[in-house]
Amino acid sequence: MNQDLFERRQQIFGKGAHLFYEKPLTIVRGQGVHLFDESGRQFVDMYNNVPCIGHCHPHLVDAINAQVSTLNVHNRYLHEEILSYAERLVTTHHDGIESVVMSCTGTEANEVAMLMARTITGGEGFICTDAAYHGNSAAVRQLTRARGSRLIKPIPFPESYRCDAEDKRQFFLDRVDEQLTAFKNENVKVAGMLICSLCANEGLPNIPRSFMQEASELVRNAGGVMIADEVQAGLGRSGRWWGYETSGFMPDIVSMGKPLGAGVPLAATASSREHVERFRQGSGYFNTFASSPLQAAAGNAVLDVFESEQLVQNSATVGAHLANKLESINADVDHVGDTRHQGLFIAIEWVESRSTKKPDRDGAVRIVNELKDRGFLIGNAGAFGNVLKLRPPLVFSQEHADSFLTAYSDVVKN
Repeated sequence: MNQDLFERRQQIFGKGAHLFYEKPLTIVRGQGVHLFDESGRQFVDMYNNVPCIGHCHPHLVDAINAQVSTLNVHNRYLHEEILSYAERLVTTHHDGIESVVMSCTGTEANEVAMLMARTITGGEGFICTDAAYHGNSAAVRQLTRARGSRLIKPIPFPESYRCDAEDKRQFFLDRVDEQLTAFKNENVKVAGMLICSLCANEGLPNIPRSFMQEASELVRNAGGVMIADEVQAGLGRSGRWWGYETSGFMPDIVSMGKPLGAGVPLAATASSREHVERFRQGSGYFNTFASSPLQAAAGNAVLDVFESEQLVQNSATVGAHLANKLESINADVDHVGDTRHQGLFIAIEWVESRSTKKPDRDGAVRIVNELKDRGFLIGNAGAFGNVLKLRPPLVFSQEHADSFLTAYSDVVKN
């Protein structure tokens, strides 16, 4: 660890600013799925979803450089490329997603989604899960690991691993119904339900089949709308374009962020044209840095690479290979309670023992740091901090996966 940099960071940022790993890395360069520290040591990045097409992809770099060399302004002018990008983006969604509001971060995208839902429904109340993360603004932060208030009602995140109910789907649907009833009893009109379509921060649980679809129907019947947070779940991560396709429902509003610009701040909230226009008329929303030529250049370059390198298919194929091999290894590891995956998003539930299912966060942290020492960067996350989280750039190949599997097997079996 570079002690001088660490102390300077503590001084200028203040203690408590997050760093990964017991001995933090000083990263100076990235290329493809690799990161390099100041000594030149190479690491396989298996965590960062921002550089979804790989670090410093030459097509992206060229597109950004060309645009910065030509023009970058605010969004009060007509510009071909930003319209072309928005049109390409919405065509990756279901037919009801027609128009888009651009922004810069996932937090902003989710705040726009909440404002839009309140505008089109006339409601105020939102349902979320109790272990979610949707952003850091004052409004959106209320949904992060929510414990309940007059306007925010959480449900236990839908999962199959620790739920003991005989009918798990119905158990969680009943929790949604209870919160809708609570809103009604408190004279709060429902605006909607905002949920990550894969419940990524909750630990990528196996969501009971048809829960998302039926929860959507309950919310709509109560006068609200369904919002899919696709910031982590979307853009090919699950082996489909969007996580809601994997989870089997059609949201009314979709929020997107991080990977859209592969490092250039780019986010979006999309819905029907009617909903977007009502939101614009009712809110007067604008964002100086959104809908910019630079955002368009980055967003179009990302979609170009997705198409030319077939990254959605790669996510599905390599993700399945990696998950199948991990399941085989983990079958003999008593500390692994469950191995879950959607495309190139894998969650390994690290527990004290398979029989107790008790979360072992310290053990997960140990595995993360031992893999770092072997040159593979993953993280620990989930509702209990005990889930080994694998979320590599989507150019991650079977060769990279096999190298990781060797290291992982050595670490968890020793």
